[in-house]
Amino acid sequence: MEGKAKIIALSGKGGVGKTSISAAIVKELVKSCPDKKILAIDADPAVGLSTALGVDVKLTIDDIRKEIVETVEDGKTKAAIELLGDARYKIFDAIVETDGFAFIAVGRPESAGCYCKINSYLKEVISLISNDFDYVVIDGEAGIEQINRRVMEKVTHLILVTDASKKGTQVINTIKEVADGLVMYEKIGCIVNRLPSKDIIGIIDTNGIPVLSYIENDSNLAIFDIEGKSILDLPENSNVVKGVNEALKKLEII
Repeated sequence: MEGKAKIIALSGKGGVGKTSISAAIVKELVKSCPDKKILAIDADPAVGLSTALGVDVKLTIDDIRKEIVETVEDGKTKAAIELLGDARYKIFDAIVETDGFAFIAVGRPESAGCYCKINSYLKEVISLISNDFDYVVIDGEAGIEQINRRVMEKVTHLILVTDASKKGTQVINTIKEVADGLVMYEKIGCIVNRLPSKDIIGIIDTNGIPVLSYIENDSNLAIFDIEGKSILDLPENSNVVKGVNEALKKLEII
């Protein structure tokens, strides 16, 4: 590696399986790069990545932000400045270390009121912390603006996730247009997930976005979802795991 983190951000419309794919990416990185440091960032307000990876979240970045905001609103500016100074250490407290990777959750979207300095400071802290890792995987909510606004504007790999629907492919094209103006990325591609059958591949139009893999419906994943099991335990022959492995190889991440 070139001494900088490979930052892999996932985006797409809701309900296309971004979180499962994000978790499967973490699984494949842990398996393929056991000597590397991996950070998973749950940037989706639904906080589903923690469940998918079997991580227990006690503190989010938004909890830290709220604490600073409340101090500012109470008029305790000096205390707020001290809190900002502590934010880096607090964010370290929010990182959950597990066997093979670290995890942090961004938390709920900001409440009303703009605290741009606080938000940009926390974003800077996340970027700084990311430099301590070899791989960073960001599970983002629908749309790319939030990754840019709340986490970081520079990613190395942007993976857009769609299902086989026209709506899904339209959304990833819209996200790409926004990302082209907002986010600095080096490589981009899409994963077409939840295919009812490979027979329909020929009629799916991604409008020129390179397809990294087509993933058929995964019965293993459905059972894991029902039982609340960690995707880290999915068998290697699962469609999701195989499809993610193919995508990571095409992007030359593994």
